[in-house]
Amino acid sequence: MKTIEITQNLRKQLEKELKPDRFEHTLGVAYTSASLAFKYGADVEKALIAGFLHDCAKSMSHEEQVRVCEKNNIEITEVERKNHSLLHAKVGMFLAQKEYDIHDEDILNAIRWHTTGRENMSLLEKIVYIADFIEPNRKPLENMPAVRKEAFEDIDVCLSHILHDSVVYLRTIGKETDDATMKAYEFYKEFYKKK
Repeated sequence: MKTIEITQNLRKQLEKELKPDRFEHTLGVAYTSASLAFKYGADVEKALIAGFLHDCAKSMSHEEQVRVCEKNNIEITEVERKNHSLLHAKVGMFLAQKEYDIHDEDILNAIRWHTTGRENMSLLEKIVYIADFIEPNRKPLENMPAVRKEAFEDIDVCLSHILHDSVVYLRTIGKETDDATMKAYEFYKEFYKKK
C-alpha cells in the first residue's frame, strides 16, 4: 500500500474513533510531524503515521487503558496509575500494532514516548514529542512562540525547552513527574543551558 493510501485510511479510521477536538489535534500533530521531518531529513511517511496514531488510545477511559495493560502484560508504574494522561502512550503503541498493523519500531517508539520523552530519543521520537506540544490547535502556552521557532531552528534546544517547562509546571502544580521525563530532562538539559 502506498503512503497516501495508508495515511488516508488512518485519517478516515481515526475520524470515526476520536472525538472531533481530539481528531483536530491528531491532524495537527501528523502534519506538524511531517513538516519537522522535512526540515530535519527524517522519514516523512513514518512521521505522518506516528503523528496520526500518537493518541489512538485517548478515546479509551483510564480504566479501559489499565485493563488493556493488565491483560497484555504491559507494565504500569504508580505514576501512570495516578495520572490518567500518561498511560495512553503505552496503550497507543499496543493498539498501533494490534489494531493498525504497524510494526516499525521507530514509529512504535515515537508513539510510546510522545508524552514523557526519554533519554537519547531518536529523531522521529523527538519530532512527534515536539509536534504534540506545538501543533497549531494546541492551546497557546506562555513560551509557545519561542518554542515553535526553536522547533524549526534546533530540535534539541526545543526538546530541552519543552522538557524544562514541563518539569517546572508539574512541580508548580504539585504533580509527580514520571521517571522517564526526569531522565529525559537530565539528559537534554545541557541544550537548554545553551539557548
